[in-house]
Amino acid sequence: MNEIDSVCVYCGSADGNDPRFAAAADELGRTLAEAGVDLVYGGGSLGLMGRVARAAMGAGGKVLGIIPQFLHDREVMLREVTELVVTDDMHARKRLMFDRSDGFVALPGGIGTLEELVEMMTWSQLGQHEKPIVVANIEGFWDPLAELIGHMKAAGFIRPEWDVAYDVVDSVPAILPRLIERHAALKAVRDPDETALRRL
Repeated sequence: MNEIDSVCVYCGSADGNDPRFAAAADELGRTLAEAGVDLVYGGGSLGLMGRVARAAMGAGGKVLGIIPQFLHDREVMLREVTELVVTDDMHARKRLMFDRSDGFVALPGGIGTLEELVEMMTWSQLGQHEKPIVVANIEGFWDPLAELIGHMKAAGFIRPEWDVAYDVVDSVPAILPRLIERHAALKAVRDPDETALRRL
């Protein structure tokens, strides 16, 4: 049992100008559904957000969309999802996305995607969660972020004891295995006695 039952996907509300971004969103949605993993996402119908959700539903998967009221009022949500939750604001939306997910994936996206990803990194860095974070570096999209984090480390603002915990993969097929692997590793650190007993 992989113990990854639901994955939160952060991604853009546009398709981007490289068709491989859209293809990655479609593939990830299908991959999660075929593995029996529920998709948690921001509830939108546009861009990569809409694509990953539609692909998951098209492959028979369950999709939880979580959208704030002001976006719901603009009718940009995807009504066909398995479950649609409307929150009061962005803060409540992000908290619920966190609570309902066993891990996080960042596909290409804009400022909102970056903000959501970095918030999960920050919470992990501060010891507020131990859920795996995977950056899907499709066509090198996230290379500038990795460079910036490296620059922060070199400048002394991210000390070794406060390192940023995340994994980077370059392709969609690597995403779910990495989430499962990291989840198991984190659980082994958290519950060493239980892990040892399972090996007997």
